[in-house]
Amino acid sequence: MKKKIMILGSGELGKEFAISAQRLGQHIIAVDNYENAPAMQVAHEYEVINMLDGHALEKIVKKHKPDIIVPEVESIRTEKLKQFEEENIFVVPTAEATHLTMNRDAIRDLAANELDLKTPKFFYASSASELENSAQSIGFPCVVKPVMSSSGKGQSVVNHKDEILKAWDFACQGARGDKHKVIVEEFIRFEQEITLLTVKQFNKPTIFVQPIGHRQERGDYQESWLPANLDHKLLEKAQHMAKKVTDRLGGAGLFGVEFFITKDDVYFSELSPRPHDTGMVTLVSQNLSEFDLHLRAILGLNIPNINYYQPSASHVVLASETSSQPPSFSGVDKALEQDQIEVRIFNKPNTRPYRRMAVTLASAESTDRARKLAKTAAQTIQLEYQP
Repeated sequence: MKKKIMILGSGELGKEFAISAQRLGQHIIAVDNYENAPAMQVAHEYEVINMLDGHALEKIVKKHKPDIIVPEVESIRTEKLKQFEEENIFVVPTAEATHLTMNRDAIRDLAANELDLKTPKFFYASSASELENSAQSIGFPCVVKPVMSSSGKGQSVVNHKDEILKAWDFACQGARGDKHKVIVEEFIRFEQEITLLTVKQFNKPTIFVQPIGHRQERGDYQESWLPANLDHKLLEKAQHMAKKVTDRLGGAGLFGVEFFITKDDVYFSELSPRPHDTGMVTLVSQNLSEFDLHLRAILGLNIPNINYYQPSASHVVLASETSSQPPSFSGVDKALEQDQIEVRIFNKPNTRPYRRMAVTLASAESTDRARKLAKTAAQTIQLEYQP
């Protein structure tokens, strides 16, 4: 039962996964490219390396000999994961799936071209001039994203051809890894965006968490709520698409599958082979969080019925300044005076503008009420920066 699990990427999602794993007696090695990352604070062991350095990655795998490798970020030399898999290490969900989903171009090609899922129209560009040609073909407005990034970094909406060079530079600055390549896609005038947490099991049925609605700014999630108000037929369509793509990717674990929902249709947007930031809301909405579900699927443990408590919501607390020191927080006591509010502070060692530093969680009789409570609590909390 006890496994040695190496987490590649030790942010807040890795931290919550590590806590879930610790509760079931697993041994955790947390890895990231900076000291004192959140998951390192709750792990048995940790390593600080550049995960895009294949040699460094191979060195720590040989040192720790993990049974399971759980990728949590995009900036990994994914080609090395196939080698580890051949050495009988379980790469979650599979080495191929991780490689495909760490690159927007690979997963979009698989979804649109191989699986024939409905997606926004898209092109790729490897230069500003290519981006201009692609944007003209798609039409304005359009969305430009690096093929490899996370948390909305480098993503922008282009409304006019005069904005293309700025969008190219912004995408390159926000890219993770060493690719200067972007995807430019049709702007879908959606009614809502949802995340469908999809749990793929070994030789057992796929499980879906109730759909999670979310709102983004700068391409990054600001708040999420569960359940999203979604027509049953559209939900079934999203579930069918999520199962189709996760069946193709294989392995076991939880996938965060994102969709654009219009009045009468569903568009596949993106996919993460791991817990999703919008899924932080599951920490209060139900008996098994997304992190518990991910762990149970990975270990092949029974997943009972998911019991939902009340409509719930999450709201981010963002940094507004750059500091090389961890901030202090004020107003947490006041935020917690409100019933049905919880706060998760990530204890990140430094700040930069818009960096996610904490999240507030709320439950109530309706999603609207839960969203209002979570937002009010988040606005109550203030960061105080060290000189």
